[in-house]
Amino acid sequence: MGLSNNYKIPSFAEEKKLEAQGYQLIAGLDEVGRGALAGPVVAAAVILPSKLKKTRWLTQVRDSKQLTPARRELLSQHIREIAVSMGIGMASHKIIDNRGIVTATRLAMKRAISQLSPPPQYLLIDYMRLPESPLPQRGIVDGDCLCFSIACASIVAKVARDHLMVELDKIYSGYGLAGHKGYCTKEHVTCLNRLGPSTIHRRTFQPVKYLI
Repeated sequence: MGLSNNYKIPSFAEEKKLEAQGYQLIAGLDEVGRGALAGPVVAAAVILPSKLKKTRWLTQVRDSKQLTPARRELLSQHIREIAVSMGIGMASHKIIDNRGIVTATRLAMKRAISQLSPPPQYLLIDYMRLPESPLPQRGIVDGDCLCFSIACASIVAKVARDHLMVELDKIYSGYGLAGHKGYCTKEHVTCLNRLGPSTIHRRTFQPVKYLI
């Protein structure tokens, strides 16, 4: 899959506005795995340098869903190399079932933020807000498509979760986790019907809860 002109290109507009207000350490946050039937929800927080040397890979950054796995891998490595700070947080399938996906997603984000050193001064978050955090913040609808820092976080989170699901596939074989990464595909549902849910499937999600 190439980089279609139909896709929105994330920019530094939000970061530049905040830098003009005196903020220097601005973290972009995004999550992945929110709609999956198995495994954790994973969040990434990324603080980028205020000045980036122009390189070709910067022009390739998009929302992770718009990129091929190979391109995500390459971009994730570049982002890790140039980031001022980066953190990854997770919330397990048990937390998702016990506390709900929204609470679990916020917990994963807070865990990602806690790994940032130096800590952020401002948060730019895809879609949602973190009411428990004292940090100034903004939730941006389609932030992973519009905001460069959030797009970078979406790529890092996606690659991290994909790697985890490949490893979990070795433990929970037969479900095809390495391929569909726990999402609700036809193959996944067929495997669920044949094998029943594993211990990492989300029991509060359909169609898993009907198979318990």
